[in-house]
Amino acid sequence: MCKKEEFYYGKNGEPRKFDPKFRGPIHNRHCTDVLCCVIFVVVILGYIALGIVAWVHGDPRKVAYPTDSYGQFCGQKDTPNENKTILFYFNILKCASPIVLINLQCPTTQLCVSKCPDRFATYIDMQSSYRYNKSYWEYYRHFCKPGFTKPWKSVAQVMRDEDCPAMLIPSRPFLKRCFPDFSTKNGVLTVANQTTFKDGRGKTRNVTDLREAANGINNVLDARSVGMKIFEDYASSWYWILIGLFIAMVVSLLFLILLRFIAGVLFWIFIFGVIGIIGYGIWHCYWEYHCLHGIPGSDLTIYDIGFQTDFRVYLQLRQTWLAFMILLCIVEVVIILMLIFLRNRIRIAIALLKEGSRAVGYIMSTLFYPIITFVLIAICISYWAVTAVFLATSGEAVYKVMANQSLCKYANLTCYPETFNTTNITKVCPGAQCTFAFYGGESLYHRYIFIFQICNVFVFLWLVNFAIALGQCTLAGAFASYYWAFRKPADIPACPLFASFGRAIRYHTGSLAFGSLILAVVQLVRVILEYLDHKLKGSQNAFAKFLLCCLKCCFWCLEKFLKFINRNAYIMIAIYGKNFCTSAREAFFLLMRNVVRVAVLDKVTDFLLFLGKILVAGGVGVLAFFFFTHRIPVFTKEAPSLNYYWVPLLTVIIGSYLVAHGFFSVYAMCVDTLFLCFCEDLERNDGSTGKPYYMSASLHRILGKKELSPKKLMG
Repeated sequence: MCKKEEFYYGKNGEPRKFDPKFRGPIHNRHCTDVLCCVIFVVVILGYIALGIVAWVHGDPRKVAYPTDSYGQFCGQKDTPNENKTILFYFNILKCASPIVLINLQCPTTQLCVSKCPDRFATYIDMQSSYRYNKSYWEYYRHFCKPGFTKPWKSVAQVMRDEDCPAMLIPSRPFLKRCFPDFSTKNGVLTVANQTTFKDGRGKTRNVTDLREAANGINNVLDARSVGMKIFEDYASSWYWILIGLFIAMVVSLLFLILLRFIAGVLFWIFIFGVIGIIGYGIWHCYWEYHCLHGIPGSDLTIYDIGFQTDFRVYLQLRQTWLAFMILLCIVEVVIILMLIFLRNRIRIAIALLKEGSRAVGYIMSTLFYPIITFVLIAICISYWAVTAVFLATSGEAVYKVMANQSLCKYANLTCYPETFNTTNITKVCPGAQCTFAFYGGESLYHRYIFIFQICNVFVFLWLVNFAIALGQCTLAGAFASYYWAFRKPADIPACPLFASFGRAIRYHTGSLAFGSLILAVVQLVRVILEYLDHKLKGSQNAFAKFLLCCLKCCFWCLEKFLKFINRNAYIMIAIYGKNFCTSAREAFFLLMRNVVRVAVLDKVTDFLLFLGKILVAGGVGVLAFFFFTHRIPVFTKEAPSLNYYWVPLLTVIIGSYLVAHGFFSVYAMCVDTLFLCFCEDLERNDGSTGKPYYMSASLHRILGKKELSPKKLMG
């Protein structure tokens, strides 16, 4: 005789198969989404291979060292430029901005020098004084091309061949490049306390002519001194910053423990506070409405006076205050009705929050799991950044013809220094030179570097999402073990966090990789859309901008939705051990059957955790403010002397917020897991002896008799 299968009904009437042996996270699991797991492993191996190839072809010295017009690194050991660590520009006026100087190539001869010029000088002045004072030449020659020993060569020929710079400007090194030594004197821009200089071509020019070429350099250089002061502040206060972060950790832990007792009190205080504030707003609007009675002009309508830029005009109208009063009354009534009709669900949400605090208390190791996620993400970021740098510097030196574009048809064409002098370019274009332009190449590898960079970004996003998914699944498995323990804490398995981590890695790597892959694809599309938006900023095509804006908005919403689905799918994977698609579907329909509870729990949890983050960051920040400003008498002598007290203060505040976020993210995952287990418990069990609830006694009491009625079984 065949055994009958038992079913239970979901909230939407959907029959679901009953598993009488279900006792929470099962141990006799099988591997899920094996194909995606294999693909994931292959992609990781390919990513490692890509990194190796990039490391073989790349040369980070191209980023660390500036490159002269001959493709040689400034300051590189065992080369003629070993002691010449700074890049000098013959004519900095040809450089449009610092970005061009640092990242691209300025269209002028660039030379490695040991130090920057410290005085104004011109080649014309040097040549005129060479006959009776050779020391002028001895100084000037350090900024000419190596091997140039003809100071008597005509100025026109020197300028044509760019053997020497036409002028020298007092400069100082920044980012290993010589920039004009700008300063401000009585609000006037100067260089070495002078407002004019000779350009080496017989003209006297104003220092402001250098502004376009070095726009923003003065601010950047000033920022360098600020940066040194900030570094000094960190060096003298790092110990106290760590103490502040430790205090934030302790306070965060205490807040989570106290939520077991004060979650309901905090929430209801806030709710009644909002009701009271809105009530006061209604009374104030009525008082203003009543006071304006009989005042000339107050009975005009908003339509009568039209649009006014001074909004205070509208406050003189009775109609404005009447509208405010009606709006606040509607909001007040809506809040009160929601509290009346949702009071039971709010009580359940608060009970789940308290239960989450109790679960975290029993499995304290979960609070430190975010450190593992942080380490994994840090490894991914480091590998991605290093690979990106090596890919970007994988090119070979490319040389271009540098000449007057209006007079030379060969200008900006690729050339080869070894054969350049044998071509007719120098004859057709007098003064043309074959100078280093950038790093690139024409080989198959170099042509696909951009594709490799996209792959680098995509795999990076995939790995980061996988690290986050692994953390969510691990925590969900640990907290599900707590919920499905019939006698708490006696039935909680030993080392639930470690066991959950092992199950996630051993059985569900494929499922976690599948969910991460979907999210990574959407994020890559968003990155591409941001790139296109950056490129189209100067475009006048309104339709293209509108379409791009719509796409960005849609994919942003899609990413948020997928994160929500993935998070709950990982919880179902941790509980049942099914594949990603099945888990996502069951999680989605389970949440839809409890959509009101989901909304209430989500908002209550968000509010309390946000309140906790503000409390931790604000409280520790206030304490740090009084300490670093020497306002605590007991610690006046211990407090360090600082250039900017806001440096360690902001570090402590931001760090405290991040510490609190790390702790509270575990708590939020705990509450979400307990909520799904709670919904599943309601649908699987009916509170009878044969199918008792696994929920805590407090939740059991809140549900009441109506929720405890037995579910009908179908034979």
